[in-house]
Amino acid sequence: MKNILITGGAGFIGSNLSLKLIEKGYQITILDNLSPQIHGNNPNSTSPLYNSVKEKTNIILGSVTSKSDWIKAIENQDAIIHLAAETGTGQSMYEIQKYCDVNVMGTAIMLDILANTKHSIQKIIVASSRAIYGEGKYECQEHSIVYPNERNDSDMQNGDFECKCPICGSNLVLLPTTENSKIHPSSIYGITKQNQEQMVLTVGKALGIPAIAFRYQNVYGVGQSLSNPYTGILSIFSTLMLKNKSINIFEDGNESRDFVYIDDVVNATIAGLENDTVSNMVFNVGTGKAETVKSIVDTLLEKYNTSSQYSISGNYRLGDIRHNFADISLAKKHLKFNPAIDIKTGLSKFTEWVKLQDTHSCDYEKSLNEMRERKLFK
Repeated sequence: MKNILITGGAGFIGSNLSLKLIEKGYQITILDNLSPQIHGNNPNSTSPLYNSVKEKTNIILGSVTSKSDWIKAIENQDAIIHLAAETGTGQSMYEIQKYCDVNVMGTAIMLDILANTKHSIQKIIVASSRAIYGEGKYECQEHSIVYPNERNDSDMQNGDFECKCPICGSNLVLLPTTENSKIHPSSIYGITKQNQEQMVLTVGKALGIPAIAFRYQNVYGVGQSLSNPYTGILSIFSTLMLKNKSINIFEDGNESRDFVYIDDVVNATIAGLENDTVSNMVFNVGTGKAETVKSIVDTLLEKYNTSSQYSISGNYRLGDIRHNFADISLAKKHLKFNPAIDIKTGLSKFTEWVKLQDTHSCDYEKSLNEMRERKLFK
């Protein structure tokens, strides 16, 4: 396989992946709508991501919601890496049609074309998400392995943010989430990612096209958009800090995520593309370690020369999960994937890059107000 179509290829993961594949001798075609939320209103001057790939790839300016754009993009391609998606967990709870149109229907159009037209596609890779797990995997002292439901609004109003056993109601111990864990997303974004993954694996198997889904954890690193207020807390916090603005840490600051560096995500994705022995499988892509939001903010404040301070407010967003970190043993076994960038190294790389960038307003408060108006942020 030499000709690779990457949808969303001008985005954060897509542009880094495109450049790495070009280094390896692949010919890259990108289908991307250059969303202003990510690239600004004038990508030629406001989007380093787009500018990094526009002269090195065949870029088709179009949408995954357009059948004609898909047909044009798929022609003469050997594989599809389907990254294009709306990605804001909170935003998905009120822009529901948009998220379903892009994430679910966009994928459906692709699969419909593969099922009903002649093509040369030999592999499909789809970007899934840790969001499909909802609250993930935990252990109850009395009931062993459990998968807690969404946290109660009333508990969180009283400052109790921990997940409860769905059987006895006791507090739980966090475990690494495996790929065979219960799938029960708590946001529209997570639901659409579950649908994408299942559709690609199901149709791929039926058509005899090897398909892989990567459940990416919280991806960060050099090149990440600093102006998107709907996703990427490292970028959001960094932008606020460089403007010496205060930081509002939600809940009690002990909520945690598996932050995985962009280079590791790219390497895992390429390993899946080039591995001919795996098909119709899903893989977690993370570090296998959980980092609290408070610890991340403390580290960022150390890195930047800023007068910003933070408060732990007890605010929370409906649809957010409490904790999640990945069990990555399956990717290690089948793809020889071993994350190379730990959180300390990754944050150093990221913050040194951020210091060199022009800081722009990311309208973060606007995004919170949008949720507050709909009673999704409290």
